[in-house]
Amino acid sequence: MYFIVTITSIVSINSQFTTLNSQLSILNSQLLTLNSQLKMIDTHSHIYGSEYDEDRADVIARAIEVGVEKVLLANVDTSTINEMLICHNQYPDFTKMAMGLHPTSVKEDWQTELRNIEDALRAGNKYVSVGEIGLDLYWDKTFASEQEKVLEQQLDWAISLNLPVILHIRKAHAETFKVLSKFKGKPLRGVFHCFGGGVEEAKKAVDMGFLLGIGGVVTYKNSNLGEIIEPIGINHILLETDAPYLSPVPNRGKRNEPANLVYVRDRLSSIFQINSQKVDEITTKNARELFDFS
Repeated sequence: MYFIVTITSIVSINSQFTTLNSQLSILNSQLLTLNSQLKMIDTHSHIYGSEYDEDRADVIARAIEVGVEKVLLANVDTSTINEMLICHNQYPDFTKMAMGLHPTSVKEDWQTELRNIEDALRAGNKYVSVGEIGLDLYWDKTFASEQEKVLEQQLDWAISLNLPVILHIRKAHAETFKVLSKFKGKPLRGVFHCFGGGVEEAKKAVDMGFLLGIGGVVTYKNSNLGEIIEPIGINHILLETDAPYLSPVPNRGKRNEPANLVYVRDRLSSIFQINSQKVDEITTKNARELFDFS
């Protein structure tokens, strides 16, 4: 069998390739336009840490490329204040800061730590939240009562300064709700960061006026977080990474970074049966209404 390739067929093939390349160019242009329209806010990150010292600029560039417009840096304790400030001063338009004492940093010296955190909070830097604060009884309950005292004090600060709070809660939802109940009727607002409770806890948090921070865990195969938050609704959700921790699938087990918000966003799109642009629109609106990003 012989194949005769004519000039006409060659011209036809070239024309088809030209048309295909033109279509691909249009598609790429549409994707770039779409990415520029999709704006996300990472409401919880620690990219000021040493894990990013070698490539922080690249990490931020990747985040901006996929549509992350702002990252909220959450403090841990006295030891992290300086590096957080340095990071924010290097990228003031891309980052905002929260100041607080993390519950796992509540030890024998908790009173000194708390004073240092309050001094930092009132030092003049523009913090948009008190956080991250809360209760963590997962590994150790030695300082459980001290954690509650520290939490109450920081909630008082938030109310007096009219700032929202970022709550870290691990194996301590009942205890946290007990503390929060003492502030009933007061203008307390914030987010249950890395929400890990059940349906009842989710409903209770939302009824109290809090939002739920959702990150990489929602993408894990063995997680039922999607089923828990689906009836709550996207209007009560914030996007977050908790970088460098809790990387979403397909990067689970690797260092997390703000650019990975796209995987969380896309999973939420599937859970709530809305397109990605709508997820971005609503969660960004939620973040801007909770935190002062001006």
